[in-house]
Amino acid sequence: MTSARPLPARFRSWAVGVRAAGAMALVLAVASCGLFGGGGPKSASPGQPDPAIAAAAPAELRGFYSQQVDWTPCESSFTCAKIRVPLDYGKPDGGSIEIAAIKLATKGSKMGSLLVNPGGPGGSGYDFVKDGATTNISENVRSKYDVVGFDPRGVKRSAPVTCLTDKERDEARAKTYALDTDAGLEAALADNKVVAAKCAEKTGPVLGHVDTVSAAKDLDILRAALNDTKLNYLGYSYGTFLGSTYASLFPDNVGRMVLDGAIDPSLSYEELTSGQAKAFEKAISAYAANCLQNSGCPLSGSTENAVQQIRDLIKAAEAKPLPSKSGRQVSASTFVSGFILPLYNDKNWPLLTGALAQARAGDGSGLLALADFGADRQPNGSYSSNSTFAFNAINCLDYPTVLDTAAMRAEDQQLRQISPTLGYYFAYGGANCQDWPYKDVRTPAPVEYKGSAQILVVGTTGDPATPYEWAGELRKQLGNASLLTWKGEGHTAYGRSNSCITNGVDGYLIDGKAPADNTIC
Repeated sequence: MTSARPLPARFRSWAVGVRAAGAMALVLAVASCGLFGGGGPKSASPGQPDPAIAAAAPAELRGFYSQQVDWTPCESSFTCAKIRVPLDYGKPDGGSIEIAAIKLATKGSKMGSLLVNPGGPGGSGYDFVKDGATTNISENVRSKYDVVGFDPRGVKRSAPVTCLTDKERDEARAKTYALDTDAGLEAALADNKVVAAKCAEKTGPVLGHVDTVSAAKDLDILRAALNDTKLNYLGYSYGTFLGSTYASLFPDNVGRMVLDGAIDPSLSYEELTSGQAKAFEKAISAYAANCLQNSGCPLSGSTENAVQQIRDLIKAAEAKPLPSKSGRQVSASTFVSGFILPLYNDKNWPLLTGALAQARAGDGSGLLALADFGADRQPNGSYSSNSTFAFNAINCLDYPTVLDTAAMRAEDQQLRQISPTLGYYFAYGGANCQDWPYKDVRTPAPVEYKGSAQILVVGTTGDPATPYEWAGELRKQLGNASLLTWKGEGHTAYGRSNSCITNGVDGYLIDGKAPADNTIC
């Protein structure tokens, strides 16, 4: 959490804003979120439980499956509800927490509900639907489904992981450690230990139960609360891991499931890190080649020369932070945080070009604005979400990590070979979990799915955050699945690519027919 580099971008989809072509431009212009909206006002409607759905639930959980859910008007044009789930599924009578959900009701003939997760871990599905459902999900799908977003356990409105004040977050982000030195690593570990203790103190016992298996079990209670006999689901990035976990736990309850920007559940934390570092290095080259073809590019020469110029800018920031118009310093870690963000969507590459041009002129303001957007920091200095803390808490439970200093040093060297530009900034991930108050609860393994419903996996060939190879591996593990490929750049495909992807996903969700396996768009 407090390190010389940003938290690895692993699994983050940056769905709202980054997925929309003009969102980041608007952020830089007016530093505003909440860019999208849609739907008309809805009346309150109580969710009467379906006795048959509740009867099919395990006896110890029937109280949760049979709860009445009241959907009340909220956010101007939506309805919202809170759904009770067990704090600890191992002890379902030991207390409960609430999952916050938001619904955009269909204006057409309803087929069912479509639950959406935008990624993370730590991304708010509530915000994704509130701010971007009408932009990212086609009108055809919205005419058939109630679109439902939710904050998974530990995220924002749902028993959130809470660690630092806004001021403390600013201070933590501004710190820099030389993690490749003993003194730097020791200082980072000491600070991380303090932060972990604050997380435990402020969050309470739910901190030990924000793992993905628990979140997947929550999904089934959400399905029941919506009176759906099957789960219809759209998951991006980390959301694919949540979805595939659900499919393994509740194979008979899977309806129509789209997993876009797939994560391979069999990979270790370190394997995921190296795969992502390699994919980001590839994305940097693709960006540099594109930049050189456009006027105003601050880079020059061959693609290799241009990439080296980016590395030189990062090295310069390591030696001396860049100033910004706000008076805040732009350290190398902040530089990299801002640099990574536009790589998630090639439509935002011009923003990166502008920020790099400023940086070459000695002004880090553009990169700082990008880094703040990625960290959910508002212009007034407040933070609009807890995504960074939830990200770390969920990953520390989901993945065993390398904690030995020598092993972390070896991983650092390997990552520098894989990604000369950013490898170091992906290293030392184990430092975030070394003094975490709860042990990991999952061993990475291939997912097993025995359901009869076919699942649709979507992959993007130039995806920097979830490399395309992971989509193929997930498709193989699921067995009863189809792979739809977009030949493009950026993270995920549906809602930001082309009509081929849109028609393939829409046809599957509406008509139940997945595109032929290995269809390429």
